[in-house]
Order: sequence, then structure tokens, then C-alpha cells
Amino acid sequence: MAVRPETDRFLLDVMCGKLAVYLRMCGYDAAYAGDRGIEADDEIRREAEAEGRSLLTRDEALADRTEDAILLTKRDIEGQLAELEAADVRLELAAEPSHCGRCNGPLEAVPEDADTPDYAPDPAETDCWRCASCGQLFWKGSHWERVAETLA
Repeated sequence: MAVRPETDRFLLDVMCGKLAVYLRMCGYDAAYAGDRGIEADDEIRREAEAEGRSLLTRDEALADRTEDAILLTKRDIEGQLAELEAADVRLELAAEPSHCGRCNGPLEAVPEDADTPDYAPDPAETDCWRCASCGQLFWKGSHWERVAETLA
């Protein structure tokens, strides 16, 4: 059965931080242990189990002790994405972003008449989203295109 963002959630250990951003852009609720200040294996395992999350880790011993874990052996993002694809994890950019790439918080559409910082596009011309947790602003720009290329 395929792993899908509508039904599956992840906790990524501290060795998989960059991967968290890719999964969030694919619509997954992808918590990162580093954001939570968790590094100890037993604590990461307990947190994943308590929250009903699949654990993504490069730590073989931790994966062996954790039910519903996916062991990643590659260090580079392309290799890790290939391993996830082989594990039947659906990897395609979400039509509309739902999780903050920075903190995993929920994204909310920015109204067309909203003021945005100078670095951001005008929301009347480009769809924008703001994280309800950290306030980060997102839009489908060059970073979105680079991630799409990497996923392809």
C-alpha cells in the first residue's frame, strides 16, 4: 500500500533534516527531531510511536528497534528520495502547499489585498501562503521549480 500525504505522517531523525523540507513540499506532515531538540534514539522512537508517525532514520540500530521505521542508507537528498520511492512513498509536489518548509506548521492562503514584505511577490498576482506557526511566507518560485526537478 502506497504511503500518501493524506494518510501518513513522519518523524525524521536529526540526520534527515533536508529531507523534511522535501516531504513537507509534497504535502506530508513531516516533523523533524532537530526542530524539537530531540537527539536521543529512545526519545525519538517514543515520540514517533506516541504520535503515530513513521520514523525516517539513517540509524540502522534505531530503525531495527522501531516499528514502522524506514531506514535510509544514502547521505544525499537524491539518494534518500530514491529510497523513499522504492519504499512506495508517494513523492510529488502538492498542488497547494499545506505544511511550512521551515517548521511544519499549517499554511494559510494570503488574501490578495494583504501586505507582504518587499522580497515577496504581490499576492494579487501570485498565490502566497503564510505559516500560521512561524509567519514564514511561501509561494511557488524558483525553489519550488528546483524541488520539482529533483523529484522528477
